[in-house]
Amino acid sequence: MEEKLKYPFLSSFLTLFFCISATSIAPHNSQTQTLLLRTLPNPPTLSWPESTISGSDPEPDPFSLSVHLNHIDALSPNKTPSQLFHLRLLRDGARVKTLNSLAAATNQTRPTNTGSGFSSSVVSGLSQGSGEYFTRLGVGTPPKYLYIVLDTGSDVVWLQCKPCTKCYSQTDQIFDPSKSKTFAGIPCSSPLCRRLDSPGCNTKNNLCQYQVSYGDGSFTVGDFSIETLTFRRAEVPRVALGCGHDNEGLFVGAAGLLGLGRGGLSFPTQTGTRFNNKFSYCLTDRTASAKPSSVVFGDSAVSRTARFTPLVKNPKLDTFYYVELLGFSVGGAPVRGISASLFRLDSTGNGGVIIDSGTSVTRLTRPGYVALRDAFRVGASHLKRASEFSLFDTCYDLSGLSEVKVPTVVLHFRGADVSLPASNYLIPVDNDGTFCFAFAGTMSGLSIVGNIQQQGFRVVFDLAGSRVGFAPRGCA
Repeated sequence: MEEKLKYPFLSSFLTLFFCISATSIAPHNSQTQTLLLRTLPNPPTLSWPESTISGSDPEPDPFSLSVHLNHIDALSPNKTPSQLFHLRLLRDGARVKTLNSLAAATNQTRPTNTGSGFSSSVVSGLSQGSGEYFTRLGVGTPPKYLYIVLDTGSDVVWLQCKPCTKCYSQTDQIFDPSKSKTFAGIPCSSPLCRRLDSPGCNTKNNLCQYQVSYGDGSFTVGDFSIETLTFRRAEVPRVALGCGHDNEGLFVGAAGLLGLGRGGLSFPTQTGTRFNNKFSYCLTDRTASAKPSSVVFGDSAVSRTARFTPLVKNPKLDTFYYVELLGFSVGGAPVRGISASLFRLDSTGNGGVIIDSGTSVTRLTRPGYVALRDAFRVGASHLKRASEFSLFDTCYDLSGLSEVKVPTVVLHFRGADVSLPASNYLIPVDNDGTFCFAFAGTMSGLSIVGNIQQQGFRVVFDLAGSRVGFAPRGCA
């Protein structure tokens, strides 16, 4: 009699155990999700509350600030969605090429300064044409509001200045430092000047000069200076920036660049004491949301729902945000053929994975990409295939449909699993119903997590904690 009572108890216990296990695992092991099919977005409309602040607005928090971001497409309102997407892919290719050039240059000896002018150019950042998001900032006192590109792949802050030896066409009038009460040059002997990769010195006035060169041949040269920046009503004094008098190359529309990299002269590093070495951004999916993209500096930048992964330091290059990518899951199953060693940053500064705001399409080392792509193709075998499109080799004809089921895709970082919305990896490439898998392979050792995959997440850069976090649905 006792044995008959034991078995029902054991059976009930096992049933309860498996129910609990299934409940805890199922949310992370979902095999498919629904993709709502949308067309390519029209150019966004420029809207800048930052430049129309009224006196009745509350006083800003001195230790936190937030501004709206807009996509670079807003500066081309007369182009069609297809033309804009084509230009985006062209910029993307140039961006990746330059990132790879900068990463490859880590093993080369930096040029030395001759004491007057510049010894040679240093690849240090990206051309403004490759920057994908910009905001409107006040420069000087009184503030002159200008369009400025924000870029996690650059360090030096710079803008075009009068008088121009040569300046490219920009939307706003060019900044005139002589009309600002807070503009000041930096002496050649200053420690700030020596923090430049390749500082120069104007021997006529003993003031520091900077030069930033880009992989596409673009460059900016001028005076390295101190100036006040204004974010809405929040003033940030004594920011070291380049006042460029000779700016040549593929620069488009905006007045300059706000470097958000990890280096010593980037805006987050310069303002680390005030904003506690923290910032975050959220980039909206323009095909699905009317909410603005934004960037936040200070403790309020850190989302409570963010999952964090440690930053990895490249001893040869301090600009980029390296993280440790361990692998992927597709359709609830780990992708075979991918190991953490494919994405590891080695002791010489080669390889690794970076988080980048200016790259659109995520690039993975070729073996990792092929394994991920093949796993996705198996999970999406019920969808009608289409021809390759540009850099995308896995595309589908979804014309006539309003929604489809697609396999889930999860990125496994050390300590953080990031489950992507379907619209972050199967994207429209035309208005005829063609959608493509938004990853690409690279023969370079450097892998890059791009902004299409970051859409909708608040990406938190906690430099004080040496970590990067991802908070889903973070643009509210």
